[in-house]
Amino acid sequence: MPSYTAPVEDMMFLFEKLRDNKNYNELEKYKEVSPDLVKDILEEAAKINQNLILPLAKIGDENPAVLENGVVRTPPGYKEAYKKYIEDGWTSLSCDPKYGGQGMPKTVSAFFDEMLSAASLSFKLYSELSIGAYNCINHHASEEIKKKYLPKIVEGKWSGTMCLTEPVCGTDLGLLKTKATEQKDGSYKISGQKIFITSGDHDLTENIIHLVLARASDSPKGTKGISLFLVPKFKVKEDGGIGPRNGISTGSIESKMGIKGSATCVLNFDEASGYMIGKKDKGLNAMFTMMNLERIVVGIQGLGISEIAYQNSLAYAKERKQGKTNKTKSSNGADFIIEHADIRRSLLNMKSIIEGERALCFWLSQQTEVSLNHPNEKVRQQASDYVSLMTPVVKSLFTDLAMEITNDAMQIFGGYGYTKDQGIEQLYRDNRITPIYEGTNSVQAADLVFRKLSNKNGNIINQFLEMIKSETNSHNEKIKPFVKDFNYHLEILSKFSKWIEEKSKTEKDDVSAAANDYLRTLGFVSIAYAWIKVLEVSFKEYNQNKNFYDDKINTAKFYFEKVLPRAEQHFKSAMSGSSNIMNFKFN
Repeated sequence: MPSYTAPVEDMMFLFEKLRDNKNYNELEKYKEVSPDLVKDILEEAAKINQNLILPLAKIGDENPAVLENGVVRTPPGYKEAYKKYIEDGWTSLSCDPKYGGQGMPKTVSAFFDEMLSAASLSFKLYSELSIGAYNCINHHASEEIKKKYLPKIVEGKWSGTMCLTEPVCGTDLGLLKTKATEQKDGSYKISGQKIFITSGDHDLTENIIHLVLARASDSPKGTKGISLFLVPKFKVKEDGGIGPRNGISTGSIESKMGIKGSATCVLNFDEASGYMIGKKDKGLNAMFTMMNLERIVVGIQGLGISEIAYQNSLAYAKERKQGKTNKTKSSNGADFIIEHADIRRSLLNMKSIIEGERALCFWLSQQTEVSLNHPNEKVRQQASDYVSLMTPVVKSLFTDLAMEITNDAMQIFGGYGYTKDQGIEQLYRDNRITPIYEGTNSVQAADLVFRKLSNKNGNIINQFLEMIKSETNSHNEKIKPFVKDFNYHLEILSKFSKWIEEKSKTEKDDVSAAANDYLRTLGFVSIAYAWIKVLEVSFKEYNQNKNFYDDKINTAKFYFEKVLPRAEQHFKSAMSGSSNIMNFKFN
């Protein structure tokens, strides 16, 4: 089984040293969230994830969730762990104190998400969708529904799901068949089938609150006629107590490559009682509140799995002897594989990507809070645009790079990595879903180039490029070589963005073919931007912690020399266009 030590030191470095965002620091609600408080939270989070949750990863893989006589059973140990998990208040970390939450910012909860993803993604998924459901209900539901459902969700006694996909539709939700028939009391009867529902049924909570997309009988076809409904597994009485079973049943559980401890369900809705959330025919707008936050969290899942893969690869490389290096340190026998140049390259590739991603994620968490809570509408909108732009990048790039990192981890372990004994192959399998769910990474790339680069507020990408260029204009002589390299790739990204804009008017196939290349170029440059912010602190405060900042500077150097150049490679690839792709004859 892999070992795991939560990177609390690096997380605290970000929280203490990179909270320099003026707009974020103007948020009154987080003035009392001190570094000491955050450190206490993260140290406790580390304990529960390292000691209680981590062992569940292997258990869940070897003893998957099962459906028995219509009841879904979670793996051994899950119920006991979940009870402790909610007793310690982890489901309430980022929720509003009005409903029993602790009111911590996303800059803190994102760190916890990373830890939990590293410890056991399967276990995490049972509470993750609950937070998404909480956010959606909190933003769009009536006060009556909020008071009735949110306290139990925040407490963790009830969980939540997101029910979109059907046998006939996934990405194209306009084909949705689930029906909603209005009743005299204003409620609805929901009928239809939903598939691939994460945590769709289980035995961890008293009730499960499903958020279901359906079409009212008098609504138009296509995406314009979709509404969102709250449909509980058990009906809820007026006093908040549990009532009779609703018209929902579990048809089956998917047998999967990974995340086997997580119950991925087929759910049948047979005139189940539901309640509309938000406005009629505006269900997608409401659901996207949940989906967009979930997409960022999926990116964090990739980050967490990358971190545990790196930690175990490093430990193994320090103890495994194999072959002699060019500058062998052994007179007889083999050298430790960490002395081999290619192994060191792989490890530094992992480390530089992971720490850059974590820094970028911290910046994005700040922007998310600003978009939700800043008193100035213009500032909120600007932050919202940045979040919108970076959501597909974080979701796609972080998860794709996690596949690269878990693959490299298996290579470092060699034959042992392919066996189940070490647990490395499970990391690879568990992560494989992250580029797929919450919108495949290809869909994310298309969404980025066709929808996110510009909107009614103008050319978002140009605003973003101008912002990061101004924020990386350092006067520190030691950082200037990094900034010079950054500006070179920033110019490439600018050229790429203009090319996308022009091609969108004349040749959309060129844009489609280049979408993944563009997303990666934007992603690698954005991580470099985060690294510049880290370097500014590292050079400025170098003498206060030489070992820590030496590590940061040298890791950043590897990123700029070996990883960032990938951005230019993707740009050059895209410039070839799509004619060969579209004209190729597949036999």
